[in-house]
Amino acid sequence: MRIAIAEDEPKFAQQVQTYLQRFAEENQLSLTVQTYSDGAELVEDYRPVWDILLLDVDMPGLDGISAARCIREVDADVVIIFVTNLAQYAICGYEVNALDYVLKPINYYALSMKLKKALRFCHRDGSKFLLLNQGGDVVRIPLRQLYYVEVYNHQLRYRTAEGDFLTTGSRSLTAVAKELAGDGFVRCHSGYLVNLRYVDKLEGNNVQVAGELLPVSRKRRKEFLQALLDDAKGGVKL
Repeated sequence: MRIAIAEDEPKFAQQVQTYLQRFAEENQLSLTVQTYSDGAELVEDYRPVWDILLLDVDMPGLDGISAARCIREVDADVVIIFVTNLAQYAICGYEVNALDYVLKPINYYALSMKLKKALRFCHRDGSKFLLLNQGGDVVRIPLRQLYYVEVYNHQLRYRTAEGDFLTTGSRSLTAVAKELAGDGFVRCHSGYLVNLRYVDKLEGNNVQVAGELLPVSRKRRKEFLQALLDDAKGGVKL
């Protein structure tokens, strides 16, 4: 398990490291920890090698929320947990797909519960993928990189973190939805299958997915909203 901590107060950073070591020993985990004195230092040195980030919300220079925004541009998979004095600040974590938050002063039991939830999420869909046929070539798409699937010119277009992929053949969106049932993908419209992990917000007849607005049909709105709420309760978002 690889964890990075961004915390400008040395005593809190040391306390978190002590708790992490205890957690690793109790759960028989191999642990690598790196501390950063502020968000700017973490972002400047950032490489997508971490499993979990513990980010202080209130830091001079680049705060935790701003640092998370920068990190999400290059790493959609890392689990983010905010550390804060005030719970209302942590709600901003929704926009960067943060998992949860921990309140200061930090309590070991509270932190360990968040870490256990984070470990479950670290392994979610980690090895799952789709195989797509593109003009005779087979492309492997990890589910964690797939934003949504749409019907496009009688084909299926897969919008991913690596770009778009158009499939050939007669496979339907209904068939793809059945294959991905249980993996966090839900139809918001007859022409769209959405990865709930990348939903930013639901407004009226539209849902924002990875920064794009997609239509939500009246027929599917109730089912889609319920799936989004169930997903949040499962620990994906704040």
